[in-house]
Amino acid sequence: MVSIFADTTSSIPVEEVKAMGIEYFPQIIIFGDESFRDDYELDSSTFLKKLVASPTLPKTAAPPPSLYNPIFEKHLSSGDSIIVLTPPIKVSGTFRSAEVAAQEFPNADIKVIDTLAIGASLASIVKVANKYAQEGLSSEEIINKVEDLKTRERNLFVVDTLEYLHKGGRIGGAKMLFGSLLQVKPLLSLKNGQVEPVDSQRTSKKALARLKELVVSECKEKGFSMFSIQHGAAEKEAKSLAEDFKQLLGIDTIEIYELPPAFLTHSGPGVLGVSYFVN
Repeated sequence: MVSIFADTTSSIPVEEVKAMGIEYFPQIIIFGDESFRDDYELDSSTFLKKLVASPTLPKTAAPPPSLYNPIFEKHLSSGDSIIVLTPPIKVSGTFRSAEVAAQEFPNADIKVIDTLAIGASLASIVKVANKYAQEGLSSEEIINKVEDLKTRERNLFVVDTLEYLHKGGRIGGAKMLFGSLLQVKPLLSLKNGQVEPVDSQRTSKKALARLKELVVSECKEKGFSMFSIQHGAAEKEAKSLAEDFKQLLGIDTIEIYELPPAFLTHSGPGVLGVSYFVN
């Protein structure tokens, strides 16, 4: 059997992960001398209050190899193969941490995969991989399907401010494009593990209208699956956006994910986005 490992950057609620039998590891959030396990000891609401009040940006750290080792050993002793699905190596140390842990078991079938995804996109990949594992597909077959999903994944975010991305040094090409225009409402996308600019508008209303225009155009042209909404302290707006897309794209159900603290550290509050996979 293949066991799927993931971490809290995938936004899946802990209770849901446990029900699916996925091994789930917390990112570590560090405020000064205090450290918290993402989603286990610090929920998004409490985190955002601390983030806004903090004079400095908190740090995030990947789950250490020591967290992986005993869980690897447990599954390997049962004869399982293991697939670890991580957020982008460019924005998180999770891939490296899991790789270091896997080196302790040189003869075991442990594969660590950089999904290039985070939040709802990573959640979709994790859930699909786990479904295939439950159906009895081999590790190689599941990895091939994950690699295919990586090429078809799309995401788009409206960020209320670039302040946190700028402070954290995670903004990539967006810094060059927007420069000091930190008051615009940017549309950003995570591509190949790097935050990239897509567009910018002067108001949130116009930015969301542009987001819907871009997403609907591509979805209608190419077809899509696994459409979801994600947000940070913007539940009302997320529900409204989901209703809009139900009408625009004829979708019956859209999952809504609350982004984890490890993501919100770099986006700040008020972020609103979509995730989907083109056909």
